[in-house]
Amino acid sequence: MELLKPELGLMFWTTLLFLLLLFILKKFAWSPILSMLKEREEGIATALQSAEKARAEMALLNADNQRILNEAKEEKAKILKEARETYDKIVGEASGKAKDEAARLLAEAKRDIDNQKNAAMIEIKNQIGVLATSVAEKMIRKELKKDGEQMNYLNQLVGEIKLN
Repeated sequence: MELLKPELGLMFWTTLLFLLLLFILKKFAWSPILSMLKEREEGIATALQSAEKARAEMALLNADNQRILNEAKEEKAKILKEARETYDKIVGEASGKAKDEAARLLAEAKRDIDNQKNAAMIEIKNQIGVLATSVAEKMIRKELKKDGEQMNYLNQLVGEIKLN
């Protein structure tokens, strides 16, 4: 039971050592610990401020990116519209040119057909004239006294004539 009874000398030395330890800790440990804690607190505050600033900058960048994206979409739509208009214009011009060319070729073909038809008619008339002259010449050479003989001879001559 002796251990449970506090002695005055033991209490004195324990208190003295405790106070000495407190003094040494305060002098050498608490100042650096407190300064480290303060630095740590300031570092955390600075990091929070930096994070807040970065978040604000990120929000601005996102807004700027969205604006740029919207501008790009508008530019894309504008370019597509211009391309569509250019396509329609080119197709319209080509179609008009094709119709004009077709009309010109058709008119030219009709003109050629008419020219060939007229040339054929002239050729036929010339051949008819030559045939008529030939028939008349042969009829004059052969003097026939009867109309029946003339008609028979005329039919015979027409049968002999070969058309070109």
